[in-house]
Amino acid sequence: QVQLVESGGGLVQAGDSLRLACAASGRTFSLYVMGWFRQAPGKEREFVSQIWWSRGSSNYADSVKGRFTISRDNAKNTVYLQMNSLTPDATAVYYCAARQSALPGYASWGQGTQVTVSS
Repeated sequence: QVQLVESGGGLVQAGDSLRLACAASGRTFSLYVMGWFRQAPGKEREFVSQIWWSRGSSNYADSVKGRFTISRDNAKNTVYLQMNSLTPDATAVYYCAARQSALPGYASWGQGTQVTVSS
């Protein structure tokens, strides 16, 4: 069973940076895709970024391109989301998720970590 635990959220000011971490366990993740999603108050959950664990390729939502960077540390089984130049509209609960690379849907989710960006 896949377990995902996010950390690194907090309260920051506009323009600041934060790095979120997602510690993954329960599987060998070489055949997985790891994703970050977020849900702002009153809004639906939206895709932020994802990374293919084996080859390290990634993609991003247009709203975060150039400011957010996803990466993974194989030795620590951890995925990171580096968020720079944060704006208040980044305020949301951020979720880590995992899916097998051959399947389209994310089946495993973390509990989320709150990111609040003040203006």
